[in-house]
Amino acid sequence: MRKLKKIILSLPFLILFACGGNRLDVDTSEVSVEPAKVLRLDKDIFAMDTTKIATYTPEMLKKYGNFYSTFIFGILNPGDEKDSAYKAISAFIQHPDMKEMNANVNTLFTENEISNIEAELTKSFKYFKYHFPKNQLPKKVVAFQSGFNYNITTSDSTLGIGLEMYLGANNKFYKMLQWPSYKVNQLRKEYLVSDAMKGWIINNFDTNEPVNNMLSHMVFYGKLYYCMDAVLPNTPDSIKIGYTGEQLEYCKKYEKKLWAYFTEKERLYSNDLKEVAEYTSEGPFTSAISRECPPRIAMWIGWQIVRSYMQKNDKVSLEELMKTADAQIILSKSKYKP
Repeated sequence: MRKLKKIILSLPFLILFACGGNRLDVDTSEVSVEPAKVLRLDKDIFAMDTTKIATYTPEMLKKYGNFYSTFIFGILNPGDEKDSAYKAISAFIQHPDMKEMNANVNTLFTENEISNIEAELTKSFKYFKYHFPKNQLPKKVVAFQSGFNYNITTSDSTLGIGLEMYLGANNKFYKMLQWPSYKVNQLRKEYLVSDAMKGWIINNFDTNEPVNNMLSHMVFYGKLYYCMDAVLPNTPDSIKIGYTGEQLEYCKKYEKKLWAYFTEKERLYSNDLKEVAEYTSEGPFTSAISRECPPRIAMWIGWQIVRSYMQKNDKVSLEELMKTADAQIILSKSKYKP
């Protein structure tokens, strides 16, 4: 079984991108995909009789396949023994905070809301299939609750969504956990489909090959976000990258200066992982530049490089883009000059 991927996503004011938008305005009416169906593992777990946990295993394995085992041993992570797994499930279901969390999830994620999510996922799956006809779509989409540990996971052919990570910025549990505001602001249902698609794109295109320098990191994430442009054409940039409107305005206003900053002193070719992390890590801002500069600024710049590359090389398909491993080629052919 393929190793479980935990995808922490960052993963808002509406500001849409303009560069290269027309070539992504494609007709998917003839693209055939199975409509997305969100299976509610969270509901099935909390409906269990805690005195008979073991008896549910055959039914759950039939419905959820290997993801059920992944959930028990990888997400709840009680150990390798079945007895300890059953005890862990029982304790999880009966814990007062988990019960309240489950009530919060059920209040927000009604059947109608889940139907809306399924419709949005289906649209994105059609775009994904249009651009990447040889790549696999999720065979299952499973909603679960992990006790605030996971938001998006991929395992084998399953896309998992942790619903308790999208309860809204004012949810009491996020305050209890003392999570920083820059993280909490993204824990809203508006981010769910974008995060899910980002997770599936990473699952398909993260080859785990070593990334050697700043430019390679920039272009890798630039390609990822350009894929999101393609599969989420009506989603604002703020949602895709997790910036506020003010942060996006900063990027646009200072794009030329930001690019100059990265090109001076050979920063683009730095292979110092600590330095690379300063420009690609989560946080309230990029401290190496200023308190006003958004976090992960190297990713945003990489996004603009790839947009420029795809605009100036209109014969290059998304499949070809994702197969191009040489970041220097993409930079050179992008003629990026803000």
